[in-house]
Amino acid sequence: MSRMQVDRTITRAFELFGKRWTGPIVSVLTAGPAYFADLHGAIPGISERMLSNRLAELGARELTVREVDEGPPVRVFYRLTEAGTALEPTLRALSQWAETYLLEGDQ
Repeated sequence: MSRMQVDRTITRAFELFGKRWTGPIVSVLTAGPAYFADLHGAIPGISERMLSNRLAELGARELTVREVDEGPPVRVFYRLTEAGTALEPTLRALSQWAETYLLEGDQ
């Protein structure tokens, strides 16, 4: 038998998307730019601190951009970059897979 080994690109992808909340954040942003408070409200159970941390990480990976709306009042919003937007078909396919193969309430 040949020696099997995981693809390094898959490992890198899951290092990012295997973290809790990353997928839901990107998924919400596929609908368009969102203010921090709107993102927080769209993802039940996420703390503001965790949302802030994940958005910073996604920004560092160049998947999101943080922008300031000078207002008044001053508000911060986030949008996907080209690289982040390119994830939309993958997320849609993953959602369809989950709808078919994962029972509601599965952990």
